[in-house]
Amino acid sequence: MENNTAPKKRILIVDDDPDIAEAISLILSSKGYSSKTTCDGAEVAKLAKEYKPDLILLDLLLAGYDGRVICKELKGDKSTKEIPVVMISAHPSAESTVAKAGADGFIPKPFSIDSLMSNVEKHIRL
Repeated sequence: MENNTAPKKRILIVDDDPDIAEAISLILSSKGYSSKTTCDGAEVAKLAKEYKPDLILLDLLLAGYDGRVICKELKGDKSTKEIPVVMISAHPSAESTVAKAGADGFIPKPFSIDSLMSNVEKHIRL
């Protein structure tokens, strides 16, 4: 029997394309997750501290920001370092560079719903 009283796991979605962020949010919502989206790289650290997500899905290239730099900042801050960060990118060489930035996982674009969900579930449990 499912425990519906447990709080939903929260995921922060960071992508400079609002349509992609919204699509990911809808997919996650349909799977029982709660999410918040932002397209602004400058907001990520603040949102991570306020929203206290169980996972951050972070695009590699944001307008004016490098997701790897944001990831390093999150991993270097004691209040956010334990939050898993899964980076998303269409850039072919990105997977090797995101690991160096401290990312916990990588999802190549374009991605399937199955690929997205398997990565999410690998890092947090409902």
